[in-house]
Amino acid sequence: MLWGSVLGALLMAVGCLCLSLLPRHRSPWEPPLDKGFVPWLGHTMAFRKNMFEFLKGMRAKHGDVFTLQLGGQYFTFVMDPLSFGPIIKSTQKVLDFVTYPRELVFKVFGVQSMDVGHQMLHVASTKHLMGQGLEDLKRAMLDSLSLVMLGPKGRSLGARSWCEDGLFHFCYSILFKAGFLSLFGCTKDKEQDLDEADELFRKFRRFDLLFPRFVYSLLGPLEWVEVSQLQRLFHQRLSVEQNLEKDGISNWLGFMLRFLRERGMASSMQDKFNFMMLWASQGNTGPTCFWALLFLLKHQDAMKAVREEATRVLGEARLEAETSFAFTLSALKCTPVLDSVMEETLRLCATPTLLRVVQEDYVLKMASGQEYQIRRGDKVALFPYLSVHMDPDIHPEPTTFKYNRFLNPDGTRKVDFYKSGKKIHHYNMPWGSGVSICPGRFFALSEMKTFVLLMVMYFDFELVDPDMPVPPIDPRRWGFGTSQPSHEVRFRYRLKPMQ
Repeated sequence: MLWGSVLGALLMAVGCLCLSLLPRHRSPWEPPLDKGFVPWLGHTMAFRKNMFEFLKGMRAKHGDVFTLQLGGQYFTFVMDPLSFGPIIKSTQKVLDFVTYPRELVFKVFGVQSMDVGHQMLHVASTKHLMGQGLEDLKRAMLDSLSLVMLGPKGRSLGARSWCEDGLFHFCYSILFKAGFLSLFGCTKDKEQDLDEADELFRKFRRFDLLFPRFVYSLLGPLEWVEVSQLQRLFHQRLSVEQNLEKDGISNWLGFMLRFLRERGMASSMQDKFNFMMLWASQGNTGPTCFWALLFLLKHQDAMKAVREEATRVLGEARLEAETSFAFTLSALKCTPVLDSVMEETLRLCATPTLLRVVQEDYVLKMASGQEYQIRRGDKVALFPYLSVHMDPDIHPEPTTFKYNRFLNPDGTRKVDFYKSGKKIHHYNMPWGSGVSICPGRFFALSEMKTFVLLMVMYFDFELVDPDMPVPPIDPRRWGFGTSQPSHEVRFRYRLKPMQ
């Protein structure tokens, strides 16, 4: 019986492999099919090398809809944003948005998602990342930013002398450490907490550098060993047992851990879950703030507008007892200029890929009236950075940073954008959209806005080389949330004199 089961599994695996190697031909009513020249792999190598340039070439070749073979799987890319609606709104029974993220989470973090995992995240985020729950988390984040930027005794970050650093490292490290302390709590020894957060950031950054090739299974032998070591370190440092020794763990994270514990999830799996949540919550905010500050430094009209708005809604900069920033969190709701700056920054640097797994043969209806048949088991993919953010019809001069792009002449938020003369609903999609939109977007945006406001109010900062051009995006990061620069940018900063 044992050997019969083994033989059956082997035959099934071989059968699946043979099916994946069978030549596929385009049928009538299907999108253009481009399999590439390499059997099974298809266009995988060109796609991984530079996703943006590759898809731009495919769109020029095939139009707004095309199917590609990538690693034995078939992805249908839809490039017309006027046709996004039915895809984004489709139910899970037809276009499943859970299966692919679940597989990725298991591969990267070892977390075996529960059937109710998406529901749990939705409930936790609604309860603790909106309304009063969000206000509590904003306050915790402000306290953590004060601790990280000023130190436990106050005024340690730069004091009044000029310091030099890499802008990307500076933003990423501060946002990571403050976010980590806000979510996972602190002990009574603040110096020790800061040392732990600093060490964890160095390890996190190393994991982050390996992450794209880890997802694509392109690591070398020694790198696989390193990734395993990093995973074990984070599981130990973020363990449920370690968290019991801390105060102030966020209600959001605490709610989800209780939910998982009550449903019988092992503590070792909860440790892996904590690492996944750390990465999900802290992997994009620091890089986004890097781009935001860099754009402000390169566009002094934008910097002037943000500083004037900050002074208007927050008053003059001052410290409370020399150890924390005087900051009215309610002012975050009154910053239309900064809101536009952040939207424009995200338009230029956020490059997510939205995927849906086709559960049954599906008819894709385009806004033009054209219909395409999509096969069961294929994946439907949206890449808004190319199809929306860089569309000159929607956003004139799309590669140029315009701080007021999302502002009306009267200073209110601009939401009316058009393509081919038609109003478009999905004109900026850094957080995804529909049922799979990022549940933590409100908290992420508030912490980034808080950090930018603290920098422009409390610090003098400037580029070491003001004439240095904005670095290009690292092509290895396409499709993985917020992009990162291809090289570091040096800058100097100091704490402003306080009255």
